[in-house]
Amino acid sequence: MLPATPQYDPVWALVVGIIYFGSFIAIGFVGKRAIGWLMRRRGADLDDVHAQAAGPNRRSRKVFLLGAWRTED
Repeated sequence: MLPATPQYDPVWALVVGIIYFGSFIAIGFVGKRAIGWLMRRRGADLDDVHAQAAGPNRRSRKVFLLGAWRTED
């Protein structure tokens, strides 16, 4: 277990921040690598997935993604 330190120590706050945010970054990195490995293994690419999802009857639409509006083709 980590040693008890005063709550006002800025180094302790930095350690806690690194542990907290570092775990999310590590999980995201491992997940991205795993998905990339699976996509390469199956021979799929993002363009293939988009082509499969967009059929002849699908029209373009406006979507809101990450704080911005964009048009799907």
